[in-house]
Amino acid sequence: MQLTPRHALMQFGHLLQAELFPQLEVAVGALTPQLELLTSVMALVPLERLLSRNRARTGRPARDRTAIATAFIAKSILNLAKTRDLMDRLRVDEALRRFCGWRSATAIPHESKFSRAFAEFAASELPQQLHTAMVEGTQGERLIGHIARDSTAIPARERIPEAVMEEKRSKRRKAAKAKQRRGKSKGPHAKAKPSERGTRLQRQPHQTLEAMLADLPRRCDIGMKKNSEGHECTWRGYKLHLDIADGQIPISALLTSASVHDSQVAIPLMTLTSSRVNYLYELMDSAYDANGIHAHSRKLQHVAIIATHPRRGTKKHSQMPNVFPSEPTPQFTPAQQERYKERTMAERVNSRLKDEFGACQIRVRGAAKVMTHLMFGVLALTVDQWLRMGKAS
Repeated sequence: MQLTPRHALMQFGHLLQAELFPQLEVAVGALTPQLELLTSVMALVPLERLLSRNRARTGRPARDRTAIATAFIAKSILNLAKTRDLMDRLRVDEALRRFCGWRSATAIPHESKFSRAFAEFAASELPQQLHTAMVEGTQGERLIGHIARDSTAIPARERIPEAVMEEKRSKRRKAAKAKQRRGKSKGPHAKAKPSERGTRLQRQPHQTLEAMLADLPRRCDIGMKKNSEGHECTWRGYKLHLDIADGQIPISALLTSASVHDSQVAIPLMTLTSSRVNYLYELMDSAYDANGIHAHSRKLQHVAIIATHPRRGTKKHSQMPNVFPSEPTPQFTPAQQERYKERTMAERVNSRLKDEFGACQIRVRGAAKVMTHLMFGVLALTVDQWLRMGKAS
């Protein structure tokens, strides 16, 4: 008999409460809620298997990588800002230290070893692999009703090189000149392939997922967006794009430069999410209201519910009488309005990720390391929300 996702979740929760937690309390002492969540994460993700697969066959074998990876997950769960704070916590918290694998405070590695291990995890994308394995293992057989798509600002403490700013200014000048020449000649891209012609949003439907991800900028730069009150705010750093399933479970995550528009990441995200889970509806705000996104969603056999962008209905009417009636602005049906309300779960996930799992405390530099720091938090949040679904049922 094949278990349904709900029954598998209930059995896993019973296993934690009846067998695993009591045995850990005997071994390491009383378990705090944070340590119980860390136990659940380690029980669900194949950490040892992935680390052994990524281990080099030659040279001196790396030690304590499993313990250090467990400690970094604990750092996100405890919402600690720095690695030094994590090491101080390990020295005084015997239960956490023994759970990670160090029997005494003197066995905790030096801070430089933590730094080298973190760089290895960033290069191998270890937390992304753990999150993918967890999502496919717990959500792969589940039919998801709604996927909410949104992005959030990730401020970073990095200096933007002048060469990057000059490159951006050069691109703007070239774009302005191309706009002036538009219509005069076919240009050098007339005979180019569809995957190499047009804007990024026009190229993406003809590209593979790897090509789409490689085309997205990931360098630190300046971003600007309107907040919930309608005021423009700017930040220096990155932008994290998330696909959230019913139950506030993150399914996919991508990191881009702060200046990348949300619509340019929609097609890669829906392609990545479709390869992991089965879902029906896609909920997006007006930033994603583009014909290419609608078309690609239909191609993947999904129903896109996207808020209408003001540009579709804010054109000034002519003073002359209209001979033909103007096209009305698209409106949601009552059923679509009710489904669109589920999009608020993306805001709640972004809020929890920043307030509880360290997404607003970036102390590393470079897109790869920033993504690794964020994905440890996304991994812990995913397991936490999955367990909450079991308690709610």
